[in-house]
Amino acid sequence: MELDRYDRQILRILQEEARISNQELADRIGLSPSPCLRRVQAIEKAGLITGYRALVDAKALGLSLTALIQISMDQHTPERFENFEAKIKSIPEVMECLLITGQDADYLLKVVVKDMDAYQELLLNRITRIAGVTGVHSSFVLRRVVDKTMVPIES
Repeated sequence: MELDRYDRQILRILQEEARISNQELADRIGLSPSPCLRRVQAIEKAGLITGYRALVDAKALGLSLTALIQISMDQHTPERFENFEAKIKSIPEVMECLLITGQDADYLLKVVVKDMDAYQELLLNRITRIAGVTGVHSSFVLRRVVDKTMVPIES
């Protein structure tokens, strides 16, 4: 999909304010409501917008410990990776799972838990029990310096 300035404005605004009304969005970008809505629907249909979500403060829910976990696998086969990925998707504390390169690890996980006891339970009773996991290296987040959800949209 070829994006023009209106489409880029729509994407920028919706990333910041997904609950904005179509009328207000149209007013802010300088279009009437009908063409604005058609553009939003076309952007959604093209797959540029994958969903709308509420951002929740994990700390406010008592999830004050964030850990980054590097996972090494014993075998680099599609079956082993598929099994790991299927299991890791079912763990609610896993916020992100990235297959990576350039490290000694195969995966990088971002997890949120209540405290160190909850982290220990997650790691020892669930993550390390997944077939093929041979190495785990954990780092703990002290402070979030940059925490974005918005993708940069070129002008």
